[in-house]
Amino acid sequence: MNAPTLRIDTQNPTPPYEQLRRQLVDLMHTGVLKPGDRLPPLRQLAGDLGLAVGTVARAYRELEAAGLVRSRRGGGTRVADQAPTPPADGHRQALDRHAADYLRQARLLGADREAALDAVRRAWPADA
Repeated sequence: MNAPTLRIDTQNPTPPYEQLRRQLVDLMHTGVLKPGDRLPPLRQLAGDLGLAVGTVARAYRELEAAGLVRSRRGGGTRVADQAPTPPADGHRQALDRHAADYLRQARLLGADREAALDAVRRAWPADA
């Protein structure tokens, strides 16, 4: 995996394994992770994210059960060649999750609706 940024939000009530699973699914569905790409080894990713190895293992197991990755002893965990395609509204669901995460953080900072929306407007490139 070519180092897309994965992060765990300890303030988020979503369990860490689920946060990780969702982020990896989003990376697969958006094409950042392509079929055959290798995911980081369990211990390495756990160390990088400050998680227990079992937490990362659970996220990987759930991805494997969904047919999104394949694990082989000694061969690591790779994105499945025939990964299921996301549902038609998969991108919208991912965007909604990210928006909810952003709003949760904005509220923790004390921002109101307009301040949060203004921050998005400032961050959005003028030519996009």
